[in-house]
Amino acid sequence: MLPRIIIVVVLGAMSHPQVHGATTIHRSGYCSLYDECGLNPEVSSSLIPAITACESNTPARKLSGAHLALLKDICPMIYNGDNNTYACCSIKQLQSIEKNFALSKVILSRCPSCAENFANIHCQNTCSPDQSTFINVTRTFPTNITGQPEQGALEYGCYYRKSFAEDSFYSCKNVRLPATGGYAIATMCGKYGAELCTSQRWLDFQGDISNGLAPLIINFELLDNDTEVGNGIIPHSSKVWKCNEGPGGSEENSCTCQDCKESCPRIAPPEPIPDPFQIGALDGYLVVSMVTCGTLLLLFFLFLGYRCAKRCCRKDKKTKELPRVTESNLSCSEKLSLKTNRLMERAFRRWGTTVASYPKTVIGISTVIVIVLSAGMILIRLTTDPVELWSAPYSRARQEKDFHDANFGPFFRTNQLIITVQNRSSYSYDSLFFGKLNFSGILSPDILLELLDLQTRLQSITVWSEKHQKNISIQDICYAPLNPSNPSAEDCCVNSLMQYFQNNRTRFLMEVTQTVSGETATVGWRDHFLYCVNSPLSFQDITDLELSCMADYGAPVFPFLAVGGYGDSDYSESEALILTISLNNFARNDPRFDYVLLWEKRFLEIVQEYLEDPKSNFTFSYLAERSLEDEINRTTTEDIPIFTISYLVIFLYIALALGEYSSCRRVLVDSKITLGLGGILVVLGSVVSSMGFFSYLGVPSSLIIVEVVPFLVLAVGADNIFIFVLELQRDERREGEKREQHIGRVLGSVAPSMLLCSVSESLCFFLGALTSMPAVRTFALNAALSILLDFLLQITMFVALVSLDTKRQEESRYDICCCVKAKGGKPKKKSKGLLITFMKKVYCPILLNPVSRAIVMVVFIFMFCCGLFFMLHCPVGLDQELSVPLDSYVLKYFEALNKYFEVGVPTYFVTTSGYNFSSIDGMNGICSSVGCDNNSMTQKIQYATQYPERSYLEIPASSWVDDFIDWLNPTSDCCRLLLFNGTFCPSTSTSPGCLRKCIQNPSATLRPTLEQFNKYLPLFLQDYPNLKCPKGGLGAYDNAVKFNEHGDIVATRFMAYHIPLKNSQEYTAALKTARELAASITQTLRQVPGTDPEFEVFPYTITYVYYEQYLTIVTEGLIMLALCLIPTFLVCCILLGMDLRSGFLNLLTILMILVDTVGVMTLWSIDFNAISLINLVTAIGISVEFVSHLTRSFAISLKPTKVDRAKEATINMGSAVFAGVAMTNLPGIIVLAFAKAQLIQIFFFRLNLTITLLGLVHGLIFLPVLLSYFGPEINRALLLERQLYEEKMTRKQEENVFENGCFQEEEKSPNNQDSQKQKHRKHSKP
Repeated sequence: MLPRIIIVVVLGAMSHPQVHGATTIHRSGYCSLYDECGLNPEVSSSLIPAITACESNTPARKLSGAHLALLKDICPMIYNGDNNTYACCSIKQLQSIEKNFALSKVILSRCPSCAENFANIHCQNTCSPDQSTFINVTRTFPTNITGQPEQGALEYGCYYRKSFAEDSFYSCKNVRLPATGGYAIATMCGKYGAELCTSQRWLDFQGDISNGLAPLIINFELLDNDTEVGNGIIPHSSKVWKCNEGPGGSEENSCTCQDCKESCPRIAPPEPIPDPFQIGALDGYLVVSMVTCGTLLLLFFLFLGYRCAKRCCRKDKKTKELPRVTESNLSCSEKLSLKTNRLMERAFRRWGTTVASYPKTVIGISTVIVIVLSAGMILIRLTTDPVELWSAPYSRARQEKDFHDANFGPFFRTNQLIITVQNRSSYSYDSLFFGKLNFSGILSPDILLELLDLQTRLQSITVWSEKHQKNISIQDICYAPLNPSNPSAEDCCVNSLMQYFQNNRTRFLMEVTQTVSGETATVGWRDHFLYCVNSPLSFQDITDLELSCMADYGAPVFPFLAVGGYGDSDYSESEALILTISLNNFARNDPRFDYVLLWEKRFLEIVQEYLEDPKSNFTFSYLAERSLEDEINRTTTEDIPIFTISYLVIFLYIALALGEYSSCRRVLVDSKITLGLGGILVVLGSVVSSMGFFSYLGVPSSLIIVEVVPFLVLAVGADNIFIFVLELQRDERREGEKREQHIGRVLGSVAPSMLLCSVSESLCFFLGALTSMPAVRTFALNAALSILLDFLLQITMFVALVSLDTKRQEESRYDICCCVKAKGGKPKKKSKGLLITFMKKVYCPILLNPVSRAIVMVVFIFMFCCGLFFMLHCPVGLDQELSVPLDSYVLKYFEALNKYFEVGVPTYFVTTSGYNFSSIDGMNGICSSVGCDNNSMTQKIQYATQYPERSYLEIPASSWVDDFIDWLNPTSDCCRLLLFNGTFCPSTSTSPGCLRKCIQNPSATLRPTLEQFNKYLPLFLQDYPNLKCPKGGLGAYDNAVKFNEHGDIVATRFMAYHIPLKNSQEYTAALKTARELAASITQTLRQVPGTDPEFEVFPYTITYVYYEQYLTIVTEGLIMLALCLIPTFLVCCILLGMDLRSGFLNLLTILMILVDTVGVMTLWSIDFNAISLINLVTAIGISVEFVSHLTRSFAISLKPTKVDRAKEATINMGSAVFAGVAMTNLPGIIVLAFAKAQLIQIFFFRLNLTITLLGLVHGLIFLPVLLSYFGPEINRALLLERQLYEEKMTRKQEENVFENGCFQEEEKSPNNQDSQKQKHRKHSKP
């Protein structure tokens, strides 16, 4: 719970600036007041009896016996020896002083100098033997309480030297309240609070009877040293102990740094934030990118110059003829390359022929395998909890969260409204106490009463649980800090401005006429509001309304919990009202978790109805704890049609694009709708089989897998489908070749390329699964297996489908309705298609001419360097606003939260077991009051709050150790025992036997013994805080200390507050600095004797578990992407027969695609996070498709020049890649632009569109040009094989001709031989 109660202490007697009054003698040794004269008739309501002193003009009394002993004990500064002590106070007055000290010392004793100086003021005013020299009674009333006629004092004044008052004030100014992190002075300065408090205002409040504590009016006059009053008045000045020296000059009793700035050691301020990386006046990364660009361009132009010079020096200009190769010319790698290619071709040819021969059997077996694997989906465990998705079970933040929740329970649930008004102008209010102030339009009575009505309605929510057959109301589930075991509705923690009036309409509407300093005005709710926001811990304001500021559930409501959007401390100009209902959180398997969800559902329904009500005078942003998950689920459901449409578009494209249309009459025959559907089913089967397989293994799945993996596998699968089908359509069946053999031969030629890409991508994702992020790991595992299964199904089930479809087409049967046969017309001769024709006639001649190639290299080098620059500036994180759609009410709440909230989330510094809190060294290592270490835990946190812009901490940590020590202080009434049996007496007990203090007259600094610590700590934690004892631990600390079965402390927590954090970068920085601070604290506390070496302090708040990943995601991401790139190089090299150059160029192009993608992310406001990392891993997979097919096609081409080989690869394989990858992805991606979820729009539409377009331009523009310059030389092993095959075919043809007796005719027909060579060359093409 937030803060404790702090009370002001009553002062005795003081005077008016004029020296005329009831005090007639102003002389040293004379009294102005003596003894008690009963209750003040002018005080109608007081928190304690307003007993006033009697007017007296008599000499000071000489004290002896019990009177002297009591004075010596309570006011030792008046004591002047046993035989020479005079005073102006009776035993009754000393006893009243003692009771008043019990209220004040409980909060001031942590700083002995302050407590001593405050007691000195009280004792001097009440008991000083020279009282009449600075006290002047100005008003009295007749009384006969003693049996004799007396004059009781109603008003008096005193004269102080200004230096005395200032020194006393400054000794107390910085004393902290450990439970709140605020200042004690805030409750002792009334309407001014801590920020505006001065010595004059501090003393004036002590003498204001409206504060509920002062028994009579006190007027103060603070005079400079050179100011004389006359008439015997001598302004009082006595010894004041500075907070850093301690009473009596004892440094051991000096206040600590947390309560006294003068005690703080000289700590160097934090090192300044490093300047951005610069070289001279320029951005360092810009210079690096420019130098890289210049270097690459220089090297390229030098390469061009070298090639030009080499070509000019070459005598033989004919370079187009293929060289003759012998086996002795081949290197080992070339031989290996040939064997590798031939082995794969033969294997896949035989496999394809076999599958095409038995299509129905293969389809049946494949279907059974898919069904068996997919059956695992019954066991699927779909993870939607963000913690489970993004935080590894063994990550530090997850372990810390689990430790915190196991010991202290989950973080409470917040249901909140941020209320604003439209078209309400501000107005002025002239307050009797605060002067003329500007009030914003939202602080109007009709608005506040409407807020009260809404609040009452929400607190009265009752909802029926069908599952549990009971009504659920707020008291069943609410967070009730002061009555957690059996709360009523009034015990529930509900914070709003109306809690300053205890949610009572009558109190809010109260008005009184009051006179202050001769000015009379009406006092109402505005005055009480202004008082409470400045002094929220007060039990009674200073107005005649005499209202408390405490909430109805017993705790203070700090202004940042009631209003928002104010500047500095101008609370009257607040632009928003805040209503917060806190509920307990429960485990998901706890029945009460269902209760909470039902209640919050009804809460949302009511606020939505209220918002739509035209009669409402205000509008608001709102959020329930369940809102985020609700909105994510809603948008997921709403976006399912978008994904469905996207898949349909892809399906339609594949179905139509696969068709080979020879004439209008054969459209229904030549279409491939059934085959396209089969291809889609193969992809979906691989995805579902993968998910089912991992479900068998117990690996959880997620919506990311459902949304992303099918797209990825479609990109890979569709590409392979197009490569295979288009090659089959273009390839002429050889003479005498059966359909099955034809399909096997085509598969043998294209399957190695399909294998190359599939294995590269699958290994890429399997390596990506090494990451610690659960969502990324499960995605990578499913993607890897899906791609592998997709390849296996393509060379089995899909090949079988192609065999059946080819048979159908040859028999001129309709697609879909295969039982219907078309009439007439055989298929025309196969055409190469428009795309290949365009590539051959238009695209390649333009792209691969010398000027275009140079321009392409320059442009892409520039693009790469620009991408490098922007990549180095890519922000890291994921703002929570992106998790909901643009039309979500949650987004409006986040905007209001960032705009109006004045304080950040609470953060706990949690200690593990192994620290001895009960030892003196142990307590001193934690606390921040007198006697504590200067580098104690709470002191270090206090240091950090002095630099909030660096530490991101604003309010210091509350400390149960400090408050426990103060609670034990014998000068307070907190810890008392019954005289006769030692039973604990709560401070609220009025039993006459509760006179024995728990700790009697402690020597030196108060610290409990081990026995006292173990005995009284549990009592402190269950003690109810109240006026007599504001240090009770119930509510603030009862859940902050956890014991084991032996009574040992196993976990504690200390609560501080962050500054308002606006974005993921600030949340991440806050986590990092909090961990650094906790590590420093851990290191210090481990040096305390008796501390376990494994003891640890760690910071925890509800957001850390989400933002921890961003501390390491850049490093992890780079490692993961590097691991994913390795197989793209190795597999390409191995499957191409150790072709290192092809592997390197493959890798280089994919790397450029990645760099440019991250650069575009920066330009398009896409942060780097786990979701974008998933897409970047996907980018590698898709880039392999764009790059590897073309690289392999170039490597095995036998054209004489690199330009010709690049042209052939682009025409044949580039067209398939364009049709299969780019045109498959783009329609589906464009549909995603219409999704409602921002995550889909940003990370799936924008990023996938970027990946696809960059992959397309790099694969079809940059890579052909790169290969034409730097590609590997012609594969001589393949060339030798071709030459040997041509020679064999030539000899065979010559033999046939000779045998037929046609030798001479053949000699006359050289063209015929050339055509045969061309045919043989075509047939021998790899």
